[in-house]
Amino acid sequence: MTREPRDAGTPGDAPEILRYTAFSDDPAGGNPAGVVLDATGLDDAAQLAIAARLGYSETAFLTAPPAGLGEPGRAFTIRYFSPLAEVAFCGHATVATAVALAERHGPGDYVLATRAGTVPVTVQKVDGTLQATLTSVAPQVTDVDPADLTEALAALDWPAADLDPALPPRIAYAGARHLVLAAGSRERLAKLDYDFERLGALMRRLDLTTLQLVWRESESVFHARDPFPVGGVVEDPATGAAAAAFGAYARELGAVTAPATLTVHQGHDLGRPGLLTVELRAGDPRSHVRGTATVIPGV
Repeated sequence: MTREPRDAGTPGDAPEILRYTAFSDDPAGGNPAGVVLDATGLDDAAQLAIAARLGYSETAFLTAPPAGLGEPGRAFTIRYFSPLAEVAFCGHATVATAVALAERHGPGDYVLATRAGTVPVTVQKVDGTLQATLTSVAPQVTDVDPADLTEALAALDWPAADLDPALPPRIAYAGARHLVLAAGSRERLAKLDYDFERLGALMRRLDLTTLQLVWRESESVFHARDPFPVGGVVEDPATGAAAAAFGAYARELGAVTAPATLTVHQGHDLGRPGLLTVELRAGDPRSHVRGTATVIPGV
Protein backbone atom coordinates (compact mmCIF):
# COMPACT_ATOMS: atom_id res chain seq x y z
CA MET A 1 0.00 0.00 0.00
CA THR A 2 1.05 3.62 -0.32
CA ARG A 3 0.22 6.40 2.04
CA GLU A 4 -0.41 9.95 0.89
CA PRO A 5 2.38 12.14 2.31
CA ARG A 6 1.11 14.50 4.97
CA ASP A 7 1.67 18.20 4.42
CA ALA A 8 3.48 20.16 7.11
CA GLY A 9 1.00 21.04 9.79
CA THR A 10 -1.45 18.30 8.83
CA PRO A 11 -2.91 16.67 11.96
CA GLY A 12 -1.52 13.26 12.83
CA ASP A 13 -4.94 11.64 12.42
CA ALA A 14 -5.20 12.62 8.74
CA PRO A 15 -6.79 9.80 6.76
CA GLU A 16 -4.67 7.18 5.06
CA ILE A 17 -4.91 7.59 1.29
CA LEU A 18 -4.17 4.51 -0.77
CA ARG A 19 -3.34 4.51 -4.47
CA TYR A 20 -4.32 1.66 -6.75
CA THR A 21 -4.65 1.17 -10.46
CA ALA A 22 -7.74 -0.73 -11.58
CA PHE A 23 -8.30 -3.10 -14.50
CA SER A 24 -4.61 -3.98 -14.71
CA ASP A 25 -2.11 -6.01 -12.70
CA ASP A 26 0.62 -3.59 -13.84
CA PRO A 27 0.91 -0.32 -11.88
CA ALA A 28 1.73 1.43 -15.18
CA GLY A 29 -1.53 0.25 -16.77
CA GLY A 30 -5.22 0.63 -16.06
CA ASN A 31 -6.84 3.59 -14.33
CA PRO A 32 -5.36 5.02 -11.11
CA ALA A 33 -7.71 5.69 -8.21
CA GLY A 34 -7.36 7.04 -4.72
CA VAL A 35 -8.96 4.98 -1.94
CA VAL A 36 -9.73 6.24 1.56
CA LEU A 37 -10.98 3.26 3.58
CA ASP A 38 -11.96 5.43 6.55
CA ALA A 39 -13.31 8.83 5.55
CA THR A 40 -15.08 9.41 8.87
CA GLY A 41 -15.00 13.10 9.67
CA LEU A 42 -14.18 14.25 6.15
CA ASP A 43 -16.75 16.71 4.80
CA ASP A 44 -17.46 17.28 1.10
CA ALA A 45 -14.85 20.01 0.80
CA ALA A 46 -12.15 17.85 2.36
CA GLN A 47 -12.95 14.91 0.10
CA LEU A 48 -12.93 17.11 -3.00
CA ALA A 49 -9.61 18.64 -1.91
CA ILE A 50 -8.03 15.19 -1.56
CA ALA A 51 -9.35 14.13 -4.98
CA ALA A 52 -8.06 17.33 -6.57
CA ARG A 53 -4.64 16.91 -4.98
CA LEU A 54 -4.32 13.33 -6.21
CA GLY A 55 -5.48 14.33 -9.70
CA TYR A 56 -6.87 10.91 -10.55
CA SER A 57 -10.16 10.67 -12.40
CA GLU A 58 -11.80 9.52 -9.15
CA THR A 59 -11.02 8.90 -5.50
CA ALA A 60 -13.30 6.71 -3.36
CA PHE A 61 -14.21 7.48 0.26
CA LEU A 62 -15.71 4.89 2.63
CA THR A 63 -17.82 5.54 5.71
CA ALA A 64 -20.28 3.53 7.78
CA PRO A 65 -23.14 1.87 5.88
CA PRO A 66 -26.84 2.63 6.20
CA ALA A 67 -28.53 0.55 8.86
CA GLY A 68 -29.26 -3.00 7.71
CA LEU A 69 -27.15 -2.90 4.55
CA GLY A 70 -24.87 -5.78 5.55
CA GLU A 71 -22.59 -7.29 8.14
CA PRO A 72 -19.92 -5.12 9.79
CA GLY A 73 -16.69 -4.93 7.82
CA ARG A 74 -18.47 -6.08 4.66
CA ALA A 75 -20.83 -3.14 4.02
CA PHE A 76 -19.99 0.53 3.53
CA THR A 77 -21.22 3.83 2.20
CA ILE A 78 -18.99 4.93 -0.68
CA ARG A 79 -18.66 8.30 -2.36
CA TYR A 80 -16.59 9.21 -5.40
CA PHE A 81 -14.96 12.54 -6.19
CA SER A 82 -13.22 13.61 -9.38
CA PRO A 83 -10.80 16.56 -9.21
CA LEU A 84 -13.76 18.86 -9.98
CA ALA A 85 -16.91 17.34 -8.51
CA GLU A 86 -18.64 14.37 -6.92
CA VAL A 87 -19.91 11.65 -9.24
CA ALA A 88 -22.72 9.25 -8.41
CA PHE A 89 -20.89 6.06 -9.35
CA CYS A 90 -17.40 5.05 -10.49
CA GLY A 91 -16.54 1.54 -11.57
CA HIS A 92 -12.75 1.59 -11.51
CA ALA A 93 -12.60 3.15 -8.03
CA THR A 94 -15.10 0.49 -6.88
CA VAL A 95 -12.84 -2.30 -8.16
CA ALA A 96 -9.80 -0.65 -6.54
CA THR A 97 -11.67 -0.27 -3.24
CA ALA A 98 -12.90 -3.87 -3.28
CA VAL A 99 -9.40 -5.23 -3.85
CA ALA A 100 -8.05 -2.99 -1.07
CA LEU A 101 -10.75 -4.31 1.28
CA ALA A 102 -10.06 -7.91 0.30
CA GLU A 103 -6.37 -7.47 1.01
CA ARG A 104 -7.27 -6.46 4.56
CA HIS A 105 -10.39 -8.50 5.30
CA GLY A 106 -10.21 -11.36 2.84
CA PRO A 107 -12.02 -12.19 -0.41
CA GLY A 108 -15.76 -12.65 -0.49
CA ASP A 109 -18.86 -10.52 -0.80
CA TYR A 110 -19.02 -6.80 -0.05
CA VAL A 111 -21.89 -4.37 -0.51
CA LEU A 112 -21.58 -0.66 -1.18
CA ALA A 113 -24.20 2.06 -0.81
CA THR A 114 -23.58 4.55 -3.65
CA ARG A 115 -25.55 7.63 -4.63
CA ALA A 116 -26.78 5.60 -7.62
CA GLY A 117 -27.98 2.70 -5.47
CA THR A 118 -26.69 -0.47 -3.85
CA VAL A 119 -23.74 -2.11 -5.63
CA PRO A 120 -22.71 -5.64 -4.56
CA VAL A 121 -19.08 -6.59 -5.18
CA THR A 122 -17.55 -10.05 -5.01
CA VAL A 123 -13.78 -10.51 -4.74
CA GLN A 124 -12.16 -13.84 -5.62
CA LYS A 125 -8.56 -14.97 -5.83
CA VAL A 126 -7.86 -16.39 -9.28
CA ASP A 127 -4.40 -17.82 -9.95
CA GLY A 128 -3.07 -15.82 -7.04
CA THR A 129 -4.62 -12.53 -8.19
CA LEU A 130 -7.58 -10.80 -6.56
CA GLN A 131 -10.37 -10.06 -9.01
CA ALA A 132 -13.41 -7.94 -8.16
CA THR A 133 -16.79 -8.22 -9.86
CA LEU A 134 -19.25 -5.37 -9.33
CA THR A 135 -22.94 -5.69 -10.08
CA SER A 136 -24.46 -2.53 -11.50
CA VAL A 137 -27.74 -0.94 -10.59
CA ALA A 138 -30.65 -1.48 -12.99
CA PRO A 139 -29.64 -0.02 -16.38
CA GLN A 140 -31.46 2.23 -18.82
CA VAL A 141 -30.83 2.92 -22.51
CA THR A 142 -32.44 5.94 -24.19
CA ASP A 143 -32.31 7.75 -27.51
CA VAL A 144 -30.12 10.81 -27.96
CA ASP A 145 -31.60 13.99 -29.41
CA PRO A 146 -30.30 14.52 -32.98
CA ALA A 147 -29.22 18.07 -32.17
CA ASP A 148 -27.24 16.85 -29.15
CA LEU A 149 -25.61 14.15 -31.28
CA THR A 150 -24.64 16.76 -33.86
CA GLU A 151 -23.08 18.90 -31.14
CA ALA A 152 -21.17 15.95 -29.68
CA LEU A 153 -19.75 15.00 -33.07
CA ALA A 154 -18.78 18.62 -33.73
CA ALA A 155 -16.96 18.82 -30.38
CA LEU A 156 -15.13 15.58 -31.22
CA ASP A 157 -14.51 16.67 -34.82
CA TRP A 158 -15.90 13.32 -35.93
CA PRO A 159 -17.85 13.18 -39.20
CA ALA A 160 -21.12 11.29 -38.83
CA ALA A 161 -19.99 9.07 -41.72
CA ASP A 162 -17.20 7.73 -39.49
CA LEU A 163 -19.70 6.10 -37.09
CA ASP A 164 -20.61 2.41 -37.22
CA PRO A 165 -24.21 2.22 -38.49
CA ALA A 166 -24.64 -1.19 -36.86
CA LEU A 167 -24.19 0.38 -33.39
CA PRO A 168 -26.29 3.56 -33.35
CA PRO A 169 -25.74 6.32 -30.75
CA ARG A 170 -27.58 5.99 -27.45
CA ILE A 171 -27.36 7.29 -23.90
CA ALA A 172 -26.74 4.35 -21.57
CA TYR A 173 -26.94 4.28 -17.79
CA ALA A 174 -25.84 1.70 -15.23
CA GLY A 175 -25.10 4.02 -12.32
CA ALA A 176 -23.90 6.96 -14.44
CA ARG A 177 -24.96 8.34 -17.81
CA HIS A 178 -22.73 7.86 -20.86
CA LEU A 179 -23.22 8.77 -24.51
CA VAL A 180 -22.21 5.70 -26.53
CA LEU A 181 -20.72 6.42 -29.95
CA ALA A 182 -19.34 3.57 -32.06
CA ALA A 183 -16.49 4.31 -34.45
CA GLY A 184 -16.49 2.59 -37.81
CA SER A 185 -12.76 1.83 -37.63
CA ARG A 186 -9.92 1.47 -35.15
CA GLU A 187 -8.21 4.37 -36.90
CA ARG A 188 -11.16 6.65 -36.17
CA LEU A 189 -11.09 5.69 -32.48
CA ALA A 190 -7.34 6.32 -32.30
CA LYS A 191 -7.71 9.91 -33.53
CA LEU A 192 -9.11 11.70 -30.48
CA ASP A 193 -8.41 15.43 -30.25
CA TYR A 194 -11.58 17.09 -29.04
CA ASP A 195 -12.74 20.53 -27.92
CA PHE A 196 -12.49 20.17 -24.14
CA GLU A 197 -14.70 23.12 -23.18
CA ARG A 198 -17.33 22.54 -25.87
CA LEU A 199 -17.75 18.86 -25.08
CA GLY A 200 -17.73 19.53 -21.34
CA ALA A 201 -20.54 22.06 -21.68
CA LEU A 202 -22.69 19.60 -23.63
CA MET A 203 -22.01 16.82 -21.13
CA ARG A 204 -22.95 19.01 -18.17
CA ARG A 205 -26.20 19.94 -19.88
CA LEU A 206 -27.04 16.29 -20.57
CA ASP A 207 -25.73 15.05 -17.17
CA LEU A 208 -23.19 12.75 -18.84
CA THR A 209 -20.22 11.36 -16.95
CA THR A 210 -18.16 10.30 -19.98
CA LEU A 211 -18.54 9.60 -23.66
CA GLN A 212 -18.13 5.89 -24.30
CA LEU A 213 -16.37 5.77 -27.66
CA VAL A 214 -16.08 2.19 -28.90
CA TRP A 215 -14.91 0.13 -31.83
CA ARG A 216 -16.03 -3.45 -32.32
CA GLU A 217 -13.14 -5.79 -33.11
CA SER A 218 -15.20 -8.99 -33.09
CA GLU A 219 -18.47 -10.41 -31.82
CA SER A 220 -17.51 -9.96 -28.17
CA VAL A 221 -14.31 -7.87 -28.19
CA PHE A 222 -14.41 -4.07 -28.11
CA HIS A 223 -11.97 -1.18 -27.75
CA ALA A 224 -13.02 1.95 -25.85
CA ARG A 225 -11.95 5.50 -25.08
CA ASP A 226 -13.70 7.80 -22.61
CA PRO A 227 -13.36 11.60 -22.68
CA PHE A 228 -14.08 12.97 -19.18
CA PRO A 229 -13.94 16.78 -19.33
CA VAL A 230 -16.67 17.19 -16.70
CA GLY A 231 -14.28 15.63 -14.20
CA GLY A 232 -11.37 17.80 -15.25
CA VAL A 233 -9.69 14.85 -17.00
CA VAL A 234 -9.06 14.73 -20.76
CA GLU A 235 -9.50 10.97 -20.95
CA ASP A 236 -10.29 8.20 -18.48
CA PRO A 237 -7.91 5.25 -18.98
CA ALA A 238 -10.34 2.47 -17.90
CA THR A 239 -13.97 3.18 -17.12
CA GLY A 240 -15.94 0.53 -15.23
CA ALA A 241 -19.17 2.53 -15.05
CA ALA A 242 -19.10 3.10 -18.80
CA ALA A 243 -18.36 -0.58 -19.41
CA ALA A 244 -21.43 -1.47 -17.32
CA ALA A 245 -23.53 0.99 -19.30
CA PHE A 246 -22.13 -0.36 -22.55
CA GLY A 247 -23.11 -3.89 -21.57
CA ALA A 248 -26.69 -2.71 -21.14
CA TYR A 249 -26.48 -0.87 -24.47
CA ALA A 250 -25.18 -3.94 -26.33
CA ARG A 251 -27.95 -6.09 -24.88
CA GLU A 252 -30.69 -3.52 -25.55
CA LEU A 253 -29.69 -3.10 -29.20
CA GLY A 254 -29.37 -6.84 -29.78
CA ALA A 255 -25.65 -6.57 -30.52
CA VAL A 256 -25.18 -9.52 -28.16
CA THR A 257 -27.52 -12.07 -26.60
CA ALA A 258 -27.30 -12.98 -22.93
CA PRO A 259 -25.66 -14.94 -21.53
CA ALA A 260 -22.60 -13.26 -22.97
CA THR A 261 -19.18 -12.07 -21.88
CA LEU A 262 -17.71 -8.95 -23.44
CA THR A 263 -14.05 -8.00 -23.36
CA VAL A 264 -13.27 -4.28 -23.41
CA HIS A 265 -9.74 -3.04 -24.09
CA GLN A 266 -9.16 0.51 -22.92
CA GLY A 267 -6.19 2.78 -22.24
CA HIS A 268 -3.94 1.49 -25.04
CA ASP A 269 -3.97 4.84 -26.83
CA LEU A 270 -2.87 6.50 -23.57
CA GLY A 271 -0.07 4.03 -22.90
CA ARG A 272 -2.01 2.63 -19.91
CA PRO A 273 -3.57 -0.59 -21.22
CA GLY A 274 -6.41 -2.04 -19.19
CA LEU A 275 -8.77 -4.98 -19.51
CA LEU A 276 -12.44 -4.92 -18.48
CA THR A 277 -14.76 -7.92 -18.61
CA VAL A 278 -18.52 -7.39 -18.79
CA GLU A 279 -20.76 -10.35 -18.05
CA LEU A 280 -24.40 -10.27 -19.14
CA ARG A 281 -26.51 -12.94 -17.49
CA ALA A 282 -29.77 -14.39 -18.73
CA GLY A 283 -32.71 -13.16 -16.68
CA ASP A 284 -30.67 -10.39 -15.04
CA PRO A 285 -30.72 -6.94 -16.74
CA ARG A 286 -27.74 -5.70 -14.73
CA SER A 287 -24.13 -5.66 -15.91
CA HIS A 288 -21.41 -7.49 -14.01
CA VAL A 289 -18.02 -5.84 -14.52
CA ARG A 290 -14.86 -7.71 -13.54
CA GLY A 291 -11.26 -6.65 -13.20
CA THR A 292 -8.22 -6.66 -10.99
CA ALA A 293 -6.38 -3.86 -9.24
CA THR A 294 -2.87 -3.37 -7.93
CA VAL A 295 -1.07 -0.96 -5.64
CA ILE A 296 0.83 1.92 -7.20
CA PRO A 297 4.16 1.70 -5.40
CA GLY A 298 6.61 4.36 -4.35
CA VAL A 299 4.36 7.41 -4.54
